[in-house]
Amino acid sequence: MNDPLVVEVTRGSSVESRHLVDVALVDGVGKTVDGWGEFDRPTLPRSSLKPIQATPLITEGIADAAGLTNEQLAIACSSHNGETRHVQVVDRWLETIGVSHRVLECGAHFPSDSVAARNLVLAGVEPDSRHNNCSGKHTGFVAVSNYFELDPSGYISPEHPVMKDFITPAVEDFCRVDLSRQTPSVDGCGVPVWSIPLHHLAVGWSQLRTRGAGSRLLQAMVREPFLVAGSGRACTRLIESADGTAVVKTGAEGVFCGVDLRQGFAFALKARDGHARAAETAAEWILDHLGCIEHASPKVLQNWAGTNVGEIRIASRGR
Repeated sequence: MNDPLVVEVTRGSSVESRHLVDVALVDGVGKTVDGWGEFDRPTLPRSSLKPIQATPLITEGIADAAGLTNEQLAIACSSHNGETRHVQVVDRWLETIGVSHRVLECGAHFPSDSVAARNLVLAGVEPDSRHNNCSGKHTGFVAVSNYFELDPSGYISPEHPVMKDFITPAVEDFCRVDLSRQTPSVDGCGVPVWSIPLHHLAVGWSQLRTRGAGSRLLQAMVREPFLVAGSGRACTRLIESADGTAVVKTGAEGVFCGVDLRQGFAFALKARDGHARAAETAAEWILDHLGCIEHASPKVLQNWAGTNVGEIRIASRGR
């Protein structure tokens, strides 16, 4: 077994912290071509599964029947900041479906973006489900329910037809896994989250590129990178930096996935300690390794006075 990627956090000449990252890298047909650490470890993909969970919008004809835009398809794959445009896209989509935001079962929280959150406070407005970073995905689930004239109530349950007949089978199909013997955990937004080997998660991302449904969603993410995440976020920045050559998506607890749209290589990674800064650094390094971006340099760390005090960098490539 190869060693994991090592991400170091320095302060001056001292190494203050180290993160170990497991990575699976596959080719366009899902064959492992490289790996670091435990690249077949069971992993909860969290939000990195969103583009796969959105594929029924395409495969079931919903996107064509409803005339879904790139904005709507991108927001369905997003973990957004709750900024004004994010909320507007979700709100307009719900209006098109003909339902209130109250049908969304993801819960409410203040926008992840500090400016958007402060603006709500100053306006005396309480956040609702549209501000939840997963509201786009949930609106997609409601769209599936509406298309098949299902009662959307309880759509987050693994036994609801939306999950049982469409979302979970899509995950099994794309990732080439059998989930029938698993009892899923519950994700942050309430939907089922399954344990999937890291290699199979990378396979799922490779399949997104080669299948029409996945390709359409990836292209929507390329065209609308801001809607995938938002201001100051790694997903938006890396998709923009790749300039049409790659798409990436983060997941909670140090998960990150992506695919090279030119050659078909796809990766899935997990920071063992769940730290996002390690996952983001590793994902950027892999995109550089694949030639999708140039010169993934260490991230400079500054203190509150603006003084450069250290950096976050790849210290070891394993082997």
